[in-house]
Amino acid sequence: MGDDDEHNSSSDEGRKEVDIYPLSCYYFGSKEAIVFKDETVSDRITRMKSNYAAYGLRTSVEAVLLVELFKHPHLLLLQLNNSIFKLPGGRLRPGESDIDGLRRKLSNKLSPSRDGNETEWEMGECLGMWWRHDFETLLCPYLPPTVKKPKECTKLFLVRLPESRKFIVPENLKLLAVPLSQVHENHKVRGSNYKL
Repeated sequence: MGDDDEHNSSSDEGRKEVDIYPLSCYYFGSKEAIVFKDETVSDRITRMKSNYAAYGLRTSVEAVLLVELFKHPHLLLLQLNNSIFKLPGGRLRPGESDIDGLRRKLSNKLSPSRDGNETEWEMGECLGMWWRHDFETLLCPYLPPTVKKPKECTKLFLVRLPESRKFIVPENLKLLAVPLSQVHENHKVRGSNYKL
């Protein structure tokens, strides 16, 4: 009995349940637009090749943020240029841990100030990893056995949201709540630029 009490009083990191709160509990505002490094797909590929030559495998992290709307779970996605939808997150700096990098990216894209000092993010478990085996392909949910030098690994982390929070998004992005039931048919609903 003592062991059970000790186990139950420990941190909630091992918990499997996720509390999801109504979208109406959150405040949404905007801040100054952020500048993106790549104007075109070819610019992005050129930059990825250059970074791969300098640093090797590119590691990115993305956040799965869940809210409730109309009694159904919804996923928060960032929309860019009315055509690209993606999870909040981005590329890690060399030597940066997954958790520190994801906190930095979330603070940069979703917090009132870029340093994110007033915002704490509760990181959950890694939900999966996606792989890019060359510079031009889409991400795959597995690393093909024939690929010896993948170009990118993207890790998805659950981020547990509090009961209320301010989301302050750059003016050139939109934060959308997309029904979780539509994610598996994303190419039909949002087009092929829906990056999940």
